[in-house]
Amino acid sequence: MRVIGIVAEYNPFHRGHEYLIAKAREMVHDPRAIVMPVISGPFTQRGTPAVLPAQVRARQALRCGANVVLELPFTFACAPSSRFAYGAVSTLLATGVVTDIAFGVDTDDTDALRKLSAEDFENNPRYAAVLRAGLSDGLSFAAARASAICSEYGEEYKDLLSAPNSILALEYLTALHKLDSSGRINVMMIKRAGDPYSASSIPSDSSFASATAIRRQMIKTLAPEYRCSAAATALCGLLPDKSLAVMLAAMSSDEYRTPDLGAYFRNCLLRLSAINQAGFNADSYAYMGDGLAGYLSNFTEALRPGDLPADDYGAEVFEKKVATRHFTLTRIERALTSLAAGQSAEMLCAKDASYIRVLGFDREGRYCLKIMRRNAALPIISNPSDALELYSSSPVLKNMFSLDMRAASLYWEMSGRDFLHEWELPPVML
Repeated sequence: MRVIGIVAEYNPFHRGHEYLIAKAREMVHDPRAIVMPVISGPFTQRGTPAVLPAQVRARQALRCGANVVLELPFTFACAPSSRFAYGAVSTLLATGVVTDIAFGVDTDDTDALRKLSAEDFENNPRYAAVLRAGLSDGLSFAAARASAICSEYGEEYKDLLSAPNSILALEYLTALHKLDSSGRINVMMIKRAGDPYSASSIPSDSSFASATAIRRQMIKTLAPEYRCSAAATALCGLLPDKSLAVMLAAMSSDEYRTPDLGAYFRNCLLRLSAINQAGFNADSYAYMGDGLAGYLSNFTEALRPGDLPADDYGAEVFEKKVATRHFTLTRIERALTSLAAGQSAEMLCAKDASYIRVLGFDREGRYCLKIMRRNAALPIISNPSDALELYSSSPVLKNMFSLDMRAASLYWEMSGRDFLHEWELPPVML
């Protein structure tokens, strides 16, 4: 049985995701191969709330070709690319059933990516020095890493590393070098179809719009006025029909609301102020070190009425005002979300997931799960209450899963749901 692991956010599930699943099955010459994505939960890698709940995104994936959907723990999902990739790849390998891993790339030169992934970046002091200098100059981690690689290993990698998908691909390959030294896992790098990942506008034919453009369209349309008809009009053709149908069905049953990102980050700043007022050390939260907590505290105190308008649904005004040369936007948003969810800096010492959480499965996926339960290297959690039985035997698992549930509570509060709603959710079954 071929089981293809995929790392994704599906925020939301669009045509490019559908293409990758179909192409991966084609490359293993098995139309019935099991596809097992591991996806982010309520918050994404950059620290923003997902536009759809994890359960809805899992249902979209299952309707569009996936068979089993897993959730990546928050501490890896809301993290820099290296931690995100390592956590996701280690989770897939811990299932004991994954035979292949597929991911998208923005280049045809996959041999160069493989060559780079074999380099020992962690123990190269010159590379580390250039990386630190780039981060100090205000570059994003991806840009700083690309600069360090080009400086140490050659400028020929500059174009290769200019795209986010290639940076993530390098991280996946690097993680596989560490976790699968025998080369047991077959790796499939699939050329991305359609617009670049970060393209912000809808293409004229709308066939392969980027996730960034689709999210902006969703927030622009649905945050001010939440109606199924508006969603159908705005997103028709941008998502696979089945994916859009899942989203509209969830909307009509009042399963969620599109998050107001501006309001969310204003509330995060208020939480930071409350922590400071109570006399606690905000530096102890993940990603808040290096003076970021102090900067954000000063930023909040300097705000005046109208600085962050109430109609800043996409947080565009907030993002423009808050980022600096020293503190990148992704660092700031990731730190604020970690603070709001209560993720301490100590949690970042956890290098591997402590469990495998199943978000959903279909008929073929059910059979795969039976085999997985016999072979997995980690406990498998289907219902959140399953984790309670494991708390006493593993403090690390307890801390990691409790963090997941706090993050979910934070997300459900934005949707007007009870903050304990996540505890009631069984896996999606098709």
